[in-house]
Amino acid sequence: MTPATEPTEAEEREAEALGLPPRAFARQDEGADLDFYAPARLVTHIDDGAVAALEAYYGSVLTAGDRVLDLMSSWVSHLPADLDLDVTGHGMNAEELAANARLARRYVRDLNRDPVLPDADGAFDAVLVCVGVQYLRRPLSVFREVRRVLAPGGIAAVSYSNRCFPTKAVAIWRALDMDGQAALIRLYLDRAGFRDAEARVLRDGRSGDPLVVVAARA
Repeated sequence: MTPATEPTEAEEREAEALGLPPRAFARQDEGADLDFYAPARLVTHIDDGAVAALEAYYGSVLTAGDRVLDLMSSWVSHLPADLDLDVTGHGMNAEELAANARLARRYVRDLNRDPVLPDADGAFDAVLVCVGVQYLRRPLSVFREVRRVLAPGGIAAVSYSNRCFPTKAVAIWRALDMDGQAALIRLYLDRAGFRDAEARVLRDGRSGDPLVVVAARA
């Protein structure tokens, strides 16, 4: 594990723009992210009940034929099996993405090093981020890009639980409870130019993993 270092100028600018402390996006492990994610992890990061709740939520906000970007994806996208969608997947591991049968297209990119998405303006009707937002060191830049690639009125849906790789999660995320984390995501979305950001508890955690989604419109 590579010890924490001073924040980069880009990270300090992001923190300042969000009204957060300069070291808000520091991590315990500052090693290269592509190295950390190099071993394929063909596992789910939330339990079956949370997966079912997320699938049901996606079924309620997506429509057949929607163009979807599954950002920070892996080998499974948790999309309803009976919903026909045109899905592009972004992730950190090519083997994981190749194993995801829902993806029509896929690409690997380290958003902490290069937050610019290769997709065209207005290319998607929905952008989904499942249990990955806690790792973003330049979240404002990323969500500005998400807004750019969404069609007008498109939805960004950011879900999270209480699980993570703690050494790779940013400091501000680790310092907050789940309500505070929802507020943080709303802050990211609001400052990126989204509207109507709202948090919804999909699973309260009394009988398994909790799950919350924060969604907003471009």
